[in-house]
Amino acid sequence: MTLIARLRIILNDVEPMPMRHIEVPLKIRLDQLHEVIQAAMGWTDTHLYEFRVGDAGWGMPDPDGFYDGPMDAKKMTLEKLLDQTATRTIQYVYDFGDDWDHSIRIERVGEATQGVTYPRLLKAAGACPPEDVGGAWGYEEFLEALADPDHEQHEDMVHWSGG
Repeated sequence: MTLIARLRIILNDVEPMPMRHIEVPLKIRLDQLHEVIQAAMGWTDTHLYEFRVGDAGWGMPDPDGFYDGPMDAKKMTLEKLLDQTATRTIQYVYDFGDDWDHSIRIERVGEATQGVTYPRLLKAAGACPPEDVGGAWGYEEFLEALADPDHEQHEDMVHWSGG
């Protein structure tokens, strides 16, 4: 019996709030969950990330071991994380410069549906901001400049965003 977790992922501090519902195997490693989230949210996977529950974090540890940082996401599964923390909500931070803060809510865990391929996207609402736009504050400014042809940065933002 394969168990599946239904997750609701929202990007905090952005209006309208991008949201995704996905289903993943409960035994998925966190580094693999990161890749699924990247695809579901439309990010480009060009920055560091971290999953956080309380004071604990999982991501890419310092390869030289000089800095305290996150534990290795390759060594933690969603199932173990839930068993060890008893949490239903996980924080996922992507791009420590822009600091895109996501909330992941485990809505339910159940048996896999026969014939269905996992992971899978169930529902998506709202587009994610472009990479390297400067976080929630920068995105707000970006949208203002894009929407106002008289804005001093309008042409720059149109060009930067690909027209």
